[in-house]
Amino acid sequence: MYALLVVVVLMLMLPFAWVLFGSFKSQGEFMANPGAWLPESFAFVQNYVVLFTEKGFGPFLVNSLIVSAAAVAGNLVFSSMAGYALAKLKFRGSKIIFIAVVGAMTVPYVAIFVPQFLVIVQMGLVDTLTAIILPVLIMPIAVFIMRQFALGVPDELLEAARIEGAGEFRIFFRIFLPLVGPALATVGILTFMYSWNYFLWPLIVAQSSSVYTLPVGLAVASQTANTTAFGVLLAGAMVVLLPVLIVFLFLQRYFIQGVATTGLK
Repeated sequence: MYALLVVVVLMLMLPFAWVLFGSFKSQGEFMANPGAWLPESFAFVQNYVVLFTEKGFGPFLVNSLIVSAAAVAGNLVFSSMAGYALAKLKFRGSKIIFIAVVGAMTVPYVAIFVPQFLVIVQMGLVDTLTAIILPVLIMPIAVFIMRQFALGVPDELLEAARIEGAGEFRIFFRIFLPLVGPALATVGILTFMYSWNYFLWPLIVAQSSSVYTLPVGLAVASQTANTTAFGVLLAGAMVVLLPVLIVFLFLQRYFIQGVATTGLK
C-alpha cells in the first residue's frame, strides 16, 4: 500500500516538478527542445528577475496579500459568527437562512456574475481592491463549515455561561472560538487558497495594472509581442504557488482535523 501511494504521489508531483524546472529555462531552450525536463543551467534566474523588475510583480504581490488577508479575516470573523448563530441561537427564520446558505453553495458563479458586477458599478467601486475583496469577504462554504462544526460544541457549556451571566458576545469569544480552532483553520486555508488564486472577477473589475492581483498580473506579464514567454510564465506560476503550499504545509493537521469532524454532532 505504501509503495502504491509513493508511486501515486510521484505522478502527482510531476507537473509541479516540470513547472519548477521550466522556471529556470530560457526562451531559447523552450524553442529548441520543448520536451526537455532539466534546464541547461540552474543559474538562469533571469525569469524571476524579469518578473519583479520589468513585469511589476511587486505591486501585484502586495495586492494579492491585501485581498487574501482581508478575505481570510472577514471569513474567520463573519462566518464564525453566522455559524454560531445558526447552530446555537434560536430565532425565527434560522432554517430558511441555512437553506439559503446551502443553496448559495450550489449556484454557479456565472449565474451571479453580471448582477454582481452591476452592483459594484452602482457603488462606484470599479477598479479598486475593495471591489475585489467584497465578494469573498464572507463565503457560503465558510458559513456552512462553521455551522456544522458548531453543532458539535456542547450546549451545556454555553448554558452554564449564560446562567453565570455571560452575554452572547462573551460566550462567543471566550468559549466558542477556542473550541473551534480546527474549523477556523479549515476556513482560513480554503479562503486563502480561493482568494489567492482569484482570477476571473479581478480580471473583469480591475481595469488598471495598479489593481491587478498575482493571477491577473501573471496572465498579462507572460505575453510578449505575439509570443508567450514560457520561462517567465512558469516563474510566475511558482511565485503564485509557493505561498499556498507553505500555508497548507503548516496548517494541514488542523485542516484535515476540521474536514474530518465537520458535520459530526
